[in-house]
Amino acid sequence: MDGAEAVPGLPSLVRPRSGSEGLRAFPHSQRRVALPCPVLRLPADCTLQPVPLHPAHRRVLEAAARKGIALDVVTFQRRTATAEEAAAAVGADLGQIVKSLVWVADRGEGLEPYLVLLSGRDRVDPARLALVLGESALRRATAREAHALTGFSVGGIPPIGHLRPIRCVMDPALGRHPLVWAAAGTASAVFSVTPATLRVLANALVAPIAEERAWTTPTPAAEGAGARPDAEAGA
Repeated sequence: MDGAEAVPGLPSLVRPRSGSEGLRAFPHSQRRVALPCPVLRLPADCTLQPVPLHPAHRRVLEAAARKGIALDVVTFQRRTATAEEAAAAVGADLGQIVKSLVWVADRGEGLEPYLVLLSGRDRVDPARLALVLGESALRRATAREAHALTGFSVGGIPPIGHLRPIRCVMDPALGRHPLVWAAAGTASAVFSVTPATLRVLANALVAPIAEERAWTTPTPAAEGAGARPDAEAGA
């Protein structure tokens, strides 16, 4: 396998030969095996096999490593296009999904991008977001704009590893979960972190930017897993 080697005793754990520690990728399949690695509550049908590290995943992992944080990337055989599909893929509560949304302010010299992180259960309140950012006019970036500004395609935009520094705002509702899952650079890959770690990784300002709604406590069975996509449910 080019650029990667299996860790002894863990034939499915891949670590690149680049010298960067903590760069790991886990594919998802239908064969049930035990998981002797620190990945929390993955579905029973998750298995680990040697795979090359995707360039987008590497960007995310290396961005985290620069902050001293080692991530585990879990990949799936099929794309999860909505927050609901992502939650179902890993048996998560919808609220554990981190939506990574790109919003922009149109300016004479070009677009000023902003990254919005919020729970899979929530939708952005544009008025709240504009107030927090001090912008009079904001809009969702198009898929083409989002890719040009971040280097990632919609459906897999992660909170880190972008082409340029992007100011980030994180809704506090994500902090209600002990563990959340975010996109890892493609629409079929995720990583899990605590909300506090997510804030550090994204250098995010925490502020209420979601629409008001009644929040219910997730069921215990749903806690501890999650996923991610970056498109708002129904959008």
